[in-house]
Amino acid sequence: MKVCVGTIVHHPEDARIMHRQIRALLEAGHEVTYVAPFTHCNVTPIPEIRAIDVPRAVGLRRRGALSAARAALRRGSKDADLLLVHDMELLFALPRRRPPTVWDVHEDTVGALDTKPYLPASARRILPGLIQRIESRAERRLRLILAEASYRERFTGNHPVVPNTTYVPETPPPPPGANRIVYVGQLSEARGTLEMIELARRLRPHGIRLDLIGGADPQVRPMLRDAQREGLLDWFGYVPNNHALRMAEGALAGLSLLHDVPNYRHSLPTKIIEYMARGVPVVTTPLPLAASIVGRAACGMIVPYGDVDAVAQAVLRLRDDPERRTVMGSRGYSEARGQYHWPDQARDFVAHLEEWASRVPAPALRRVVPV
Repeated sequence: MKVCVGTIVHHPEDARIMHRQIRALLEAGHEVTYVAPFTHCNVTPIPEIRAIDVPRAVGLRRRGALSAARAALRRGSKDADLLLVHDMELLFALPRRRPPTVWDVHEDTVGALDTKPYLPASARRILPGLIQRIESRAERRLRLILAEASYRERFTGNHPVVPNTTYVPETPPPPPGANRIVYVGQLSEARGTLEMIELARRLRPHGIRLDLIGGADPQVRPMLRDAQREGLLDWFGYVPNNHALRMAEGALAGLSLLHDVPNYRHSLPTKIIEYMARGVPVVTTPLPLAASIVGRAACGMIVPYGDVDAVAQAVLRLRDDPERRTVMGSRGYSEARGQYHWPDQARDFVAHLEEWASRVPAPALRRVVPV
């Protein structure tokens, strides 16, 4: 099977797209053409794929990226058996003549509007209804894969859920250390960046440093640079997921200080699963799924939203109790290995695509929203 995979929004090394789904397709013996913003993100494509470079869609300036994506998807899907797109934006760039097409729904698109400060107030009023119309029309014309079971409420059909789990090492990772905490993922205000900077300030006298591993939204980059110059923390920028998780091993705790916003409220907290997979105790805010997973596995500590004092106290308690943090790390690893190992979902993911590729192509999607 030949599959064309496309994104203009996500980083080409996005964990779900590159390190899980594309890797699963390659390991199953399929050929992959990958349309992604390689040059923009300074990424060299792996030799196992056929790469087509496109501009990245950033902020409000997306017209050029969409135009380039339209031509790239036409070229990439010309001899493909299946087209798999990862952005709502690409629904406007689908070729008229195309193979069976799948949209992988990554997020609560309406809920995510609260995390995009660059949007003007007028757009925030109009976009929810527009997005719902786009999703409804896409559901009638395409196959859908959902990253969260909670996304089913937005659609009328029974679409398969492919969760954002992770690769869990076969052998247990090293035990947690005593002088380093870590965060892996995109950095933004809604993801708790300002709280983490203040946390680093409070923990520095205790000899505990903070490692931040991930790209950052423009709004928080100046604060991160200032904190790094002050010596409060180490910010490594974007690191491919597999390397980032190896960097997290041996940390005293992994942080997930997400705010209570709609886009996070009912999502599987992938970073928490990733910390667990690497034997790192979790410190998380009480988002429902996060609290449920950490509480059930007894692999970390739950702190109130925005309460830096509570986070600092949780970290210090773990620092002062080596046995407790070692047990938490071990419990988290066992839970992740038993319940959240990506290869267990990869087989179903590949099987869905193989089944859809063998069917008659869906009708051409000329417009997503009627004029």
